[in-house]
Amino acid sequence: MKVVMLVLVAGAALLVVSLWSFWLAVRPPRIMVPGSPRDYRLPSAELTITGDGGVKLSAWMIPAVPARAPAETPVVVLLHGYPASKADMLPIASALHPAFALLVVDHRYFGASEGTATTLGFRERRDLRRVVDVLAGRGHVRIGVFGYSLGGAVALLAAAEDPRIRAVAAWAPFADLRVLGRDVYAIFWLAKYPLVELMLLWGRAFFGDDITRPSPEAAAAKLTIPVLLLGNREDEQIPFAHAERLQRALGANPRAEFAFAAGRHNDRAADLDRRLHEFFTKSLD
Repeated sequence: MKVVMLVLVAGAALLVVSLWSFWLAVRPPRIMVPGSPRDYRLPSAELTITGDGGVKLSAWMIPAVPARAPAETPVVVLLHGYPASKADMLPIASALHPAFALLVVDHRYFGASEGTATTLGFRERRDLRRVVDVLAGRGHVRIGVFGYSLGGAVALLAAAEDPRIRAVAAWAPFADLRVLGRDVYAIFWLAKYPLVELMLLWGRAFFGDDITRPSPEAAAAKLTIPVLLLGNREDEQIPFAHAERLQRALGANPRAEFAFAAGRHNDRAADLDRRLHEFFTKSLD
């Protein structure tokens, strides 16, 4: 009887821990990064874009200088990481301006966008397609995406489904949410495996689907467009093994480039701005 009770208590504890950690993952405390385009002397207009399921996404449109016809203007969508907001992308925007038009977007749930939770890329990839719809509706055809962390994963996922995206630069994206879950739950030793399976269960219960599929790794394997994968070898949030998995997935793509540097998750390589400018210049020409 004692053994049965212990098993029941352990099972109940596992359920509680898994639900609590899943809820924290999809509804984390949001970091409102201070700043606006004006702080970087960037001309801008505020946009509201209707994402998947009618969620309103907050964005800044920053025009290229000098102004050109949309079909002639390369435009780069900038996607922030988890759990930040679009202002975190302003240093990148400043580095790419004025050669590129820029659309800087808050993911659902984050920043000034609507949404009751993040789906860690699952619905965000569809949101990005709605963003591309807006750009295409304005006449843009030379469309690239830069994403950091979660934003990089979203960029890879969307590009595999939307041929209008002509180039992707992804910095520190995760390769697979299931693998990342096992990384996060590693402190629980063997219990990390049922915890990840319970994560999939909660995803289906709250979002109606397996939010870990497709994975960025599977999406990357389908890409033939130019891709720049950036990563830091001492990344403490997205282990460098994810960059290695993505590098292997992109191995058959002759237009894929890789730039790995020393540093932790938020450490910005000294040549990041230059690499991004050169990559998008040649890829969106």
